[in-house]
Amino acid sequence: MTRTAPAWLMPVVAICILQTISSFLTRLIPIIAPAMSAEFGWSGSSIGYLTASNSMGGLAILLAGSALLKQVGGMRTLQLTLSLGAVCLAFLLYPSLGVALAACFAMGLSNGAANPAGSEVLQRFSPPGKRNLMFSIKQAGVPLGGVMAGLLVPAVVALAGWRIALLACAVVVLLPIVLTWRLSAGLDEVPERTGRAFPMPTWRSLRTLGVPLASLMHNRGLLKISVVGSLFAVSQSCWFTFTVVYLVDGLGYSLGRAGMVFAVMQAGGVIGRIALGWLSDYLRSATAVLSIAAVLSAVTTVLLGLTSPAWPLWAAIVLAFVAGCSAASWNGVQIAEVARRSPPHMISETAAGSSILVNLTNMVAPTLFAIFVSAGGGYGLAFICAGACSLLVLVCLPRERSEVGAQERPAR
Repeated sequence: MTRTAPAWLMPVVAICILQTISSFLTRLIPIIAPAMSAEFGWSGSSIGYLTASNSMGGLAILLAGSALLKQVGGMRTLQLTLSLGAVCLAFLLYPSLGVALAACFAMGLSNGAANPAGSEVLQRFSPPGKRNLMFSIKQAGVPLGGVMAGLLVPAVVALAGWRIALLACAVVVLLPIVLTWRLSAGLDEVPERTGRAFPMPTWRSLRTLGVPLASLMHNRGLLKISVVGSLFAVSQSCWFTFTVVYLVDGLGYSLGRAGMVFAVMQAGGVIGRIALGWLSDYLRSATAVLSIAAVLSAVTTVLLGLTSPAWPLWAAIVLAFVAGCSAASWNGVQIAEVARRSPPHMISETAAGSSILVNLTNMVAPTLFAIFVSAGGGYGLAFICAGACSLLVLVCLPRERSEVGAQERPAR
């Protein structure tokens, strides 16, 4: 008797693969940028502006892309934005920083679409008894995409140059889209066509853009845990954006070695996200786990700023792995805590509001880092300042006294 695959398997596998590819498209920018900058004569700190533009694209989808998500479906939106991102890789061949910034913005659209699309599909198709596991696996796809970028991009650059590496990356992005294109037609829930595919914005619809941020004001604990995510994102975005260029320009690493360290850091993120989630459930205290992560994030980020060419490679790898398990692994616990402290009818709004704050940090922090380095402050001191922001998490963490956000007193 032949056993058939469960009905939920293909949708879950498809959305997890697309989530990983979306992360890959984002993470390849700071890895391939040093080779581009060296040929085009850009400063190393320009990578910060490219990453900030990429984050701005993700923020744009979160703020204004809800109509697209509803009209064509979450999975189809993710496929379309990934396709656009793959095409925009070609524009990085043009030696203009302005063109590169526009391309990175378009590439960031898929990063903003990935979470809403993935959550919508998993919520409908995950087995009830395995839903948390499915969401954890999806979230682990974010650093997994970074591992792919850290291992693939430097290897192709070394073998065939960075232009061929861009072509290879485009193929990696497009192939899963082709394989899952027909599948999305049966998975997305879309309304019947009634006139215009995308209604024109009205004043009332524009006012709804502020709803996610306004929802964070429902209670103090919810607002604080959302700010905590922004503080964590400072060190995380600096690790993701500047590790490779710092190792290459500051410590004299080859792109291959720097990419390997980056991949180890991302691998630590895969392990750390699952481990911190388990530890939070075991201790029954998200605050305790986030406090541990904050201290480790601060220590590893400061140590990265204190590294020197005299450090052995193994020390840099260990440091990157610990940073991956802390500075890059807080997301799952923080997202779950936002949901726990939210009123049940506002979970989607508060999740979007918290994500908007994190995306704003992902724009601002690399930009300020790049400006600081360009002004002569140096990478070392910039990393130390970023690490200090992680310690502010200890001040902003809400107390554990309330089990449900709706029971807390509203913020004034």
